[in-house]
Amino acid sequence: MQAKEMYYYPIALPSIFLWIGFVGAISFMEAWLKFRAPGVTLPLGLGIGSLVFSALNKVEWVLAILIALDMFLFSRTGLDRPRFFFLGALAILIIQTLWLLPALDARIPLYQQGLEVPSSPLHHYYVVTEIIKVVCLSVIGIHFIRSIRMFLSQIHT
Repeated sequence: MQAKEMYYYPIALPSIFLWIGFVGAISFMEAWLKFRAPGVTLPLGLGIGSLVFSALNKVEWVLAILIALDMFLFSRTGLDRPRFFFLGALAILIIQTLWLLPALDARIPLYQQGLEVPSSPLHHYYVVTEIIKVVCLSVIGIHFIRSIRMFLSQIHT
């Protein structure tokens, strides 16, 4: 592999790890920690969560667009492993944006009105999709780092 054949994904690589960091910090930490804070009621926590997850979703779309540009527009190769896993993460983001987040948000006013809200598997679906998305992004990031390490080891030998 010659230097001109190696593409480092200068936008996608940091964007992948930023995306993982945002999801990890918000979905796997903030989402449940806010309910442990003194004075945070369920309706208040759900309202805060809706605001935070709406902002996260917008950040995820910005990162997804940057990654897509770098992986598909700036570097043109076939459907390799990173692209396949990116399409998986993108599919999950689409499902979350078009179905899960709106469905979860639709339940918040019921809680805020003090109504009895039937249980729903939506939160479980969201958590599972977040885990799968982080795994997909991690596979991409690991692949990029391994490619760079392999390239650098070939240069130095």
